[in-house]
Amino acid sequence: MTLSPAARIALRAVMALGLAVIYVPLLVVLVNSVNADRAFGWPPSGVTGRWWSRALDNEGARTAVLSSLKAGLGATAIALLLGTMAAFAVARYRFFGREAVSLAVVLPIALPGIVTGIALSNAFQVVLKPLGIGLGLFTVIVGHATFCVVTIFNNVLARLRRTGTRLEEASADLGADPFRTFWHVTLPGLRSALLAGGLLSFALSFDEIIVTTFTAGPGARTLPIWIFDNLFRPNQAPVVNVVAAALIVLSVVPVYLAQRLSSGGRSML
Repeated sequence: MTLSPAARIALRAVMALGLAVIYVPLLVVLVNSVNADRAFGWPPSGVTGRWWSRALDNEGARTAVLSSLKAGLGATAIALLLGTMAAFAVARYRFFGREAVSLAVVLPIALPGIVTGIALSNAFQVVLKPLGIGLGLFTVIVGHATFCVVTIFNNVLARLRRTGTRLEEASADLGADPFRTFWHVTLPGLRSALLAGGLLSFALSFDEIIVTTFTAGPGARTLPIWIFDNLFRPNQAPVVNVVAAALIVLSVVPVYLAQRLSSGGRSML
């Protein structure tokens, strides 16, 4: 399609406006994390790194980071297992309700987070509470895994459909058993898809707040929950900006790596 010069300029302007709406607030957070003014006057009166050192000394922030790391790694591990198995079932077998299963796996990420959070909270109260298991880090991991599964499922399913079964059939014809075929043929072909999906899952879990609010107990305050709790405390405002800036960086890195891997960055492995 050929566009006129005026149309190209208009599209570029709209694109620039959209990017500005997304990234200017993030840039403000990054600048305020080194703003010497406690009240965040604009423009900044100076540059300082004391807020970063204060954030490193904040025990609550360190504990929240550790909780987020545990939740993200746990949810990603569960998602890798369940998402890969579901993708193999949908891609390799024909059975009644196959499309319904595919929809059921993808649906959690399309639902509003508050709906998922309420549903999980009710389920945990009904199922786990009678067993003596209260809300905590375990319930946060399970809650995050419900939507992290989707990224693994989509990545693995797309890779399986693209590669087909010819290499696996050739391996079987040459005498390899199913385990050797999976380890030496199937898994290497899925490696970048699994890594990309895992990075996206970790990023989704690390900055999730809505589902976490409904599934976390008193001893499972993740980093987003800690930020929200301290957002309106004047004495904590500089530290909150530092933690938010660090969270931006920690979220961008896995998403960038996942995008590189998904776009054909096999040479990175």
